[in-house]
Amino acid sequence: MGLTSHKLLALAALFAVCTVLGTLWVWPRLAVRSWPAVFLRLGTIAVTQFALLATLGLAVNDDFVFYSSWSDLFGRDRGTGVIQAGGPSASPTVVPSGGPGGTPGGTPAEVPAGVQVLGTAEITGADGADRGPATIGRLDRVRLPGGTTGLSTDGYVYLPPQYFRPGAETRHFPAALVMTGFPGDAANLVTKLRYPAYELDLLRRGVMKPTVLVLVRPSPSMPRDSECEDVPNGPQAQRYFTTDVPADLRASYRVLDGTGSLGVIGDSTGGYCAVKLGMVHPETFPVAVSLSGYFKAAEDVTTGDLFGGSRQRRDEADLNWRLAHLPMPALAVLLADSKEDGHGYADSVAFAAAARPPLVVAQATVETGGHNFTTWTRLLPPSLTWLSDHLHDPQ
Repeated sequence: MGLTSHKLLALAALFAVCTVLGTLWVWPRLAVRSWPAVFLRLGTIAVTQFALLATLGLAVNDDFVFYSSWSDLFGRDRGTGVIQAGGPSASPTVVPSGGPGGTPGGTPAEVPAGVQVLGTAEITGADGADRGPATIGRLDRVRLPGGTTGLSTDGYVYLPPQYFRPGAETRHFPAALVMTGFPGDAANLVTKLRYPAYELDLLRRGVMKPTVLVLVRPSPSMPRDSECEDVPNGPQAQRYFTTDVPADLRASYRVLDGTGSLGVIGDSTGGYCAVKLGMVHPETFPVAVSLSGYFKAAEDVTTGDLFGGSRQRRDEADLNWRLAHLPMPALAVLLADSKEDGHGYADSVAFAAAARPPLVVAQATVETGGHNFTTWTRLLPPSLTWLSDHLHDPQ
């Protein structure tokens, strides 16, 4: 019987009801002073609590599909995602503009830009005896200040080993903004999803170009969930990610300038943000990857009023509405999902079917898996390879 089977949930609920009724029936008979009676009373409490918690867990998982099967729950799913065709047209043509360095979008010269390096961190999952930066790269712990927005967030910057090799002192690299789900910690991108280790492996296999990774949360206004929106009279999260972060990055590291030099990838809320930033600002992020992302901004107690009561702003934060009512952006999108991830896979299929050039949508899928790290690690290798293939690198 499958983990998300309604029959399993019904049986668990029936078992929970029976244990509660059974406890009520047997409890008076155990009201004696003896050690066996004490242990039996404790046992009825334990069984009842287990039954209730199991039913609650199954109900929550049935709604959100964190785990889609028993093998997914116990971490036995190992298949890698498969990228499907990206539609009838080729990818948008990326025309590099300008040279390396500088700041994007005409950031005012008087606004200071630059990453604050707080230290270095271990690259989880990087194997090999030689731990030098020219072999495994370097992972910086950083703070990314918002020169135009006043926002700030902490995260990590991964510099691939090619960044440190002899003869590369003047070489500039493409970069990708990597976002967690909300309210995830940026450290999860290093320790659980292991982005730097996956890139290192793909580099060694020769299927990915060296890319600087910027690993952050999707909201620079924690604990508020800004959904990468410029909130009226509130945090300008979208401008922070499209103006301030690229400016910080290029002011501190050797990152390419111009169209096609930056991509964005994320899971869950980060996946929604990735596609949204690409659709609204394709000149900054012409390449976007969503791992189990959704297509409409969340509205709950963590977001507050994101739109200042404006129906137009709410509509524009709905990516399907943008497809139906606004011109198609010159954007390449990869939607990566498990086919068992609730409505997510069906929503991705519908989004891909509605896309028209110059918007190009491809899909990467695994047959099993829920809305969790295990599924996303299976989708990461093809996603990073696809992202790298669509970023501009003159080398």
